[in-house]
Amino acid sequence: MMRQAVEMTDALKQFVREHANEDTAALLLKSGRYPGIDVPFAATQIQARRQIRTKLPSWYACDALVFPSKVAAEQCSSELTARYKQRFVRDTDVVCDLTGGLGVDAYFFSRKARRVNYIERYSDYCEAARLNFRELGAGNITVSEGDGTALLDTLPAPGVIYIDPARRGAGDKRVFALADCEPDLLQLRGMLLRKAPKVVAKLSPMADIRHTLSLLPGVTEVHVLSVRNECKELILVLEREGAGEPPVRCVDFTAEGAEQAFSFTFAEETAAVAPPANDVLPFLYEPNASVLKAGAFKCVAQRFGVQKLHTSSHLYTSQEEALGFPGRVFAVEEVIPFTGKTAKTLARKVPQANVAVRNFPLSVNELRKRTRIAEGGPVYLFATTLAGGEKVIVQCRKVFPLPL
Repeated sequence: MMRQAVEMTDALKQFVREHANEDTAALLLKSGRYPGIDVPFAATQIQARRQIRTKLPSWYACDALVFPSKVAAEQCSSELTARYKQRFVRDTDVVCDLTGGLGVDAYFFSRKARRVNYIERYSDYCEAARLNFRELGAGNITVSEGDGTALLDTLPAPGVIYIDPARRGAGDKRVFALADCEPDLLQLRGMLLRKAPKVVAKLSPMADIRHTLSLLPGVTEVHVLSVRNECKELILVLEREGAGEPPVRCVDFTAEGAEQAFSFTFAEETAAVAPPANDVLPFLYEPNASVLKAGAFKCVAQRFGVQKLHTSSHLYTSQEEALGFPGRVFAVEEVIPFTGKTAKTLARKVPQANVAVRNFPLSVNELRKRTRIAEGGPVYLFATTLAGGEKVIVQCRKVFPLPL
């Protein structure tokens, strides 16, 4: 943990900049060479700043910010997901963040809400938050040290409560079940909704969505967020008057800077029919990580008029390009039946490719070892199973969306 009230002096800023790419363990061993520099603190700043370089670019650009630990930077929301959560508050709202942490979500809430109360139990995190909010010009955030649920009763009733339960248990082991996280949202739900009309909860992307909804009445919205096709956050919105089945919104922030969205309900997914493909057609589709996490396997096919290669493959195909499909789109070049001979000779034809397996008996590493195909390049190979049970490799190239 960071010692309290350590600020980024000009000397510390310069030291962090000069040693940004060095091995911090080696740097600590040489700390005696740098009199007047708190090297352990500086090493923590270097490690944390590496974590946020692409995750939080606006914070990375401010070298006056301090970080209480490397873990705080690892676990915080990204700038993209924190900005997304601004849609859950109004400009007249007072927001209470019960689990302040590094303060990223509190800061981005403050850019829209009237006022934010940041609560955190660790004093060094609170001290860092005060320093950082001041440097960032966030004068509408109040920092309070203590247990969020205990302090909540001492604060004016907020319009929105935000909670991000810690997902690490004994021995720093990661946990995913809602009841294993701290604080326990299942136990607090009633109390939180009595205090505020809306509760926004950030949960582990590994949590089972349907099971979680069965445990938490009052959920009015589900948001599954991924960044560059990696699932990052599961957001639930609970409201006092919540009733009925909530919509599920799947969002991927793509490498091209777009926000790729798809919304559905579980009732729609249950009723949907995904027609099987008799053949691999000219276009191949792979849904993004948010759609796959949410389980929108059939309704995405029905909505975009594409056919499923196999019930368990989660790859789709069509004769004409389905514009706006929430995922990656590929132009098919060839469908290669997979045999022992294919594995031995494929590298002659395709020496380099991006390889993926979907519903296939070999892993990516096993397939690469057998084919000896180098990684990278513009060619994509999908090893998969078709509706009739045939094992094939689909050779294709990515179709990039046209600029808006």
